[in-house]
Amino acid sequence: MPLIRPATAADLPAILSLVSRVVPLMQASGNQQWSADYPNEEVFRQDITHEQLWVAELAGQVVGVAALTQDQDAEYAQADWDATETAIVTHRLAVDPDTQGQGVAAALLQQAEQLARERGLKSLRVDTNSENAATQRLFPKLGYRFAGEITLAFRPGLRFLCYEKRLG
Repeated sequence: MPLIRPATAADLPAILSLVSRVVPLMQASGNQQWSADYPNEEVFRQDITHEQLWVAELAGQVVGVAALTQDQDAEYAQADWDATETAIVTHRLAVDPDTQGQGVAAALLQQAEQLARERGLKSLRVDTNSENAATQRLFPKLGYRFAGEITLAFRPGLRFLCYEKRLG
């Protein structure tokens, strides 16, 4: 089971290295959600400053990353959920290609659930590119329901699928 902990500035080289290995594989599969310029060091640095970036470690190596925030894009109002409700939203989820299938993403999403419970929130949300088949299989397996398709102004021409998990 991966160790999940808050990311620090010292993790940035490992995070950027991980993302540099993930992006070409995403693009090769037709998923243009990320590019050479997003997500970048400045985005991750801001996540760390706001204490909302988490890493997953296996054998002392960073093998996954996720920003667990309460930030919801305005376009989230297009989805089938109450856009005014505060939620824990998973952004910038990435897993090292060499460790996919070992529960890294699930562990990071479990951390999102723990944060929601600690903050008294009932909703977990995430969006993914319509071309990302892996996450479209993963989210329902972890109890997320499909909540509709949206577009995001800062990623023109792409479609995003929204998922939500309600906590009891």
